[in-house]
Amino acid sequence: MADETTIGEFCAFQYGKGLSERLRTHTGSVPVYGSNGIVGWHDTSLTKGPTIIVGRKGTVGALQLSTEPCWPIDTTFYIEFTDLAEARYAYYLLQTLGLEHMNSDSAVPGLNRNAAHARKINVPVARERVTIAHILGTLDDKIELNRRMNETLEGMARAIFKSWFVDFDPVRAKMQGKQPAGLAPQIAALFPDELVETELGLAPRGWEVAKLGEILELAYGKALKADNRREGSVPVYGSNGQIGWHNEVLVPGPGIVVGRKGNPGVVTWVPTDFFAIDTTFYLVPQTDIISLYFLFFVLQAQNLGSLSADSAVPGLNRNIAYMNKLIVPSDQVMGLFEEIVRTAFERSYQCTKESRTLATLRDTLLPRLISGELRVVDAERIVGRSV
Repeated sequence: MADETTIGEFCAFQYGKGLSERLRTHTGSVPVYGSNGIVGWHDTSLTKGPTIIVGRKGTVGALQLSTEPCWPIDTTFYIEFTDLAEARYAYYLLQTLGLEHMNSDSAVPGLNRNAAHARKINVPVARERVTIAHILGTLDDKIELNRRMNETLEGMARAIFKSWFVDFDPVRAKMQGKQPAGLAPQIAALFPDELVETELGLAPRGWEVAKLGEILELAYGKALKADNRREGSVPVYGSNGQIGWHNEVLVPGPGIVVGRKGNPGVVTWVPTDFFAIDTTFYLVPQTDIISLYFLFFVLQAQNLGSLSADSAVPGLNRNIAYMNKLIVPSDQVMGLFEEIVRTAFERSYQCTKESRTLATLRDTLLPRLISGELRVVDAERIVGRSV
């Protein structure tokens, strides 16, 4: 059973408080929220419990949920709670109301609080609100867990890349007569025991210096306007990541997309076949020996965004990028890195696929649960089979 009320009566919006970047400590653990998410950190919170942040200016109606005390700035409204389950229920409820369309008629459009407060809603009893929050929160918790897992997996791969190919830790350990940390003897044997002078400074003996253009090609993506895309399972990539789907493959995966226009130099890993549009380059290795995973981290370290063409619309100049030099390890070490990192990236892709499925399920259940169209016992059964 649900009671009719209004947003203003159920969860009134409070005005955020200004906190300029100059006044933030930046080293604190309290997140500072703007209208589209975390914009910094501080050592003092404005709220004391779980908080919903609502975009007031800028990204009107955007919703964020902070499970911990935070500081919502003056481009936002906020709603503070003492109970996380109640905060979660209100967060999901607000997502169904179309807050982004409640703009005020002013020179600087923003969310009209009076219009939002007047919106009538039906709110079930507390027990049912808690259950709905738990059902939807279970899906969001799993999605967040997968996101953190992906961050950890990529972080581990990046740490190996830095240790082996930037700091040369295994080589330095062998030079000191030590067993390289974390490496089995047969793996440590693949690394030389000497650093020699090269044009790029000290590098492991036997490893080569090469130009980017000698080991890879940055091939041009192909124009594909949104109106010309057809429903399918092939991800479409622009200069800052995935922007849609299509039914035609341009590049067999896995692969690497590099921003050419718009967001020049942004490097994106793509785990599947894909379509790269004409604001991007996609990478083509010049030899089968070179690991794509190795090249992914190499390109991220190249500061490609600074290599802009001299034109009216700045973009990545691939001919300049080709002149950048790097140290290329031996085939054996390259192959070992490929094997280790491929396992981590494949696991990350499985997490991403699962999260996409869970997000679709959450978005399907959310309006039906909030409206009462779907019974909570039926939703619990559906989620129980999925998580």
